Amino acid sequence: MSRKFKKPDYEKTLDLQVSLRDVLPPNHLARFTVEIVSQLDLSSIYQKYSDEGAPPYAPELLLGLLFYGYATGVFSSRKIERATLRQTQGRLYEVLPFRFIAGDMHPDHDTIAHFRRQHLAELKELFVQVLLMAQAMGYLQLGNVSLDGSKIHADASKSKAVSYKRLLAIEAYLKAEVAELFAMAEAADRKQWPEEMNLPDEIERRQQQLERLAEAKKVLEARAQARYEAEQAEYEAKIRRRAEKAAKKGQKPRGKRPKPPTPGPRDKDQYNFTDPESRIMKNATNSGFDQHYNVQVVVDHDSRLVVGNWLCDHPNDQQAALPTIDTVPPELGQPKAANLDTGYFSQNNITGMEARGIDPYIATGRSPHHLGWRSYFLDNPDPLPEDPSIQEQMAHKLQTAIGQAIYRLRKSTVEPVIGIIKEVLGFRQFSLRGLLPVSGEWTLVCLAYNLKRFHTLRYG
Repeated sequence: MSRKFKKPDYEKTLDLQVSLRDVLPPNHLARFTVEIVSQLDLSSIYQKYSDEGAPPYAPELLLGLLFYGYATGVFSSRKIERATLRQTQGRLYEVLPFRFIAGDMHPDHDTIAHFRRQHLAELKELFVQVLLMAQAMGYLQLGNVSLDGSKIHADASKSKAVSYKRLLAIEAYLKAEVAELFAMAEAADRKQWPEEMNLPDEIERRQQQLERLAEAKKVLEARAQARYEAEQAEYEAKIRRRAEKAAKKGQKPRGKRPKPPTPGPRDKDQYNFTDPESRIMKNATNSGFDQHYNVQVVVDHDSRLVVGNWLCDHPNDQQAALPTIDTVPPELGQPKAANLDTGYFSQNNITGMEARGIDPYIATGRSPHHLGWRSYFLDNPDPLPEDPSIQEQMAHKLQTAIGQAIYRLRKSTVEPVIGIIKEVLGFRQFSLRGLLPVSGEWTLVCLAYNLKRFHTLRYG
């Protein structure tokens, strides 16, 4: 006896009517994004529009597409455009949210990209508004925070960079060629160069290259001067502390005297012609060097929301601590304590945090692995020596029970946030160029992450 089976009717299934209301449940991220955007004050964006021309797409629509795109790892304006098409090669469950947010309309990628570039400044204001919404709903009560940074690839290749040493060599070579070409022109003897050679064009081309090199040289010299001034200030502080310590002990300073900094550009200083404001930085992922920006975030311990963000071109984090903590909106309140890793340790950062009413917990060195249970549960720090240095004071503070409890939260607060942005969202390279545009895009990334996190806090 043959068994009967329930068989599908594929032709009938093809006529099945699918409703977006059924596909996108009330707690879907796309519907949450539309809800949040509808509550934002967009008057600063609307003021930029004129009454002339054809009706433009509403800012709510374009903001929704950008927010949802960045929150789900779609950063390209072309990919966002394709996701709004009725006939698309993308997966249905991925593109339907975009069609819903777009209201079944189809803004082209130029419109999306232009809107993003034009309204980067307003994103900082919208970033604050979203945080205030989360606070009003009870999901954010600003308390202790963690601060950390990472390197994000610039929209530029390091192959388009030139070192200061190489720049000087190219400059000398081009000047010699220009002098030679001028001498050929003055000779007025066309037999000295090939017939197909246009001498004025060749001279102009090299002069344009020299102008670009001169601009690059000027930038590198300005950067070198700023670096020298910072290093000189640090050197003078070391000499001053050394002298004060020797005076207290009533003896000559011990140890090797700190070496003073050297002014001027260094041979390996780099300038990138594609994005001059990006820098060559060490990439922790592959231990190599590439063209990057240094991004920073401040994360609230309880909510795991990003409450402050900053971006700079400094290869190290030490100079980024205070500017980053200052991006926390005052409307949210004052952070009580902040923990930072050893890359931020400096007397200036400690005193700066304290002057802002924030209790700093900054690592003085790398923590050893496989610590015993006593290191985590016994409030028995090593006694402070007489006349302790600021480093010894901070190390003692971190050994206390409260110090360990606060600093330990780094691994479950700020570090996972950066990991989510880079690994889950997949944001590893900027789409824009230049310090200000890239800074605006980083705010957009943090805002999109906050929307995703806000959605999780609300719906679980």
